[in-house]
Amino acid sequence: MQTKRKDIRALTKEQLRNFFVSNGDKAFRGNQVYEWLWQKKAHSFEDMTNLSKEVRAMLEENFVINHIKVDTMQRSEDGTVKNAVRLHDDLVVESVLIPTETRTTACVSSQVGCSLDCNFCATARLKRMRNLEPGEIYDQVVAIDNESRLYFDRPLSNIVFMGMGEPLMNYPNVMKAVEMITSNEGLGMSPKRITVSTSGIPKMIKKMADDEVKFKLAVSLHSAVEEIRNEIMPFTKNFPLTDLRESLEYWYRKTKSKVTYEYVVWRGINDDKKSIDALVKFCKYVPCKVNLIEYNPIDDGKFQQASNDAIDAYIAALDKNNIVAKVRRSRGKDIDAACGQLANKS
Repeated sequence: MQTKRKDIRALTKEQLRNFFVSNGDKAFRGNQVYEWLWQKKAHSFEDMTNLSKEVRAMLEENFVINHIKVDTMQRSEDGTVKNAVRLHDDLVVESVLIPTETRTTACVSSQVGCSLDCNFCATARLKRMRNLEPGEIYDQVVAIDNESRLYFDRPLSNIVFMGMGEPLMNYPNVMKAVEMITSNEGLGMSPKRITVSTSGIPKMIKKMADDEVKFKLAVSLHSAVEEIRNEIMPFTKNFPLTDLRESLEYWYRKTKSKVTYEYVVWRGINDDKKSIDALVKFCKYVPCKVNLIEYNPIDDGKFQQASNDAIDAYIAALDKNNIVAKVRRSRGKDIDAACGQLANKS
């Protein structure tokens, strides 16, 4: 009976070198295979043309390459592209290419479904089915980079971990993927062009600071009033704002990197003066900027986009306190590709 073959991309370069040595071959073969897997983005062992047929057969016998496949691709009228990505076990995640005049951003997923229970997010309703492997995260970026070159004639410029899932609940795999995306042996992208977004898990924010990561941090805050935050994001009952604040102060002390707060304003939920004052106060703890995000309904009457007056009141208060704030208009709404809408309707 054949044992289950392991995904070869789970091996480090050193492990690949050891594999070849233990099979009576030269260690440098491991380097060649590693380069094919990451830099040359090989989908099969057959692609590895500088290896002999025998070596390729041996790899085929021992390993698989669990590559993703873009199942369906939708293009929005605003240029946004959404990929439904099929994984080797037939599960599907979504990732998005967001173009502007000057840049193209990949919004990638880190889990199938999500570990958390934010009431306003379609992905949270799927529940978490499994974590994505580093190679599956990497492949989403490669696919979007290819689309960026094809449709916009330029390479991918930025990556945000804001797709399906909570990246810090899949920490080791996200870190390994980032390592390969930024490595010269992978895509060679600058970590400064990567933002990892979390719903706010204090222990993991501190761990990132201790690990001296070089990418940017975004926190989905949505309310700096404890009761409101707990209501819209029930899991936060375990992660009170005092703990979040302490972890962000720690992050800034260690990294000197500003925090971005992602903040959706809803009618009748957080569009009042109390919420505005609480956000202004919270923003003073660490250097930060605020993205006020347009809400994208998910067929739910409870959460409705706030009025323009409410958004203007937020902007005015933040501005008065010298806190940088931008209103982020959502892209790709017509194909359910906007923030909070990724739910595999396809």
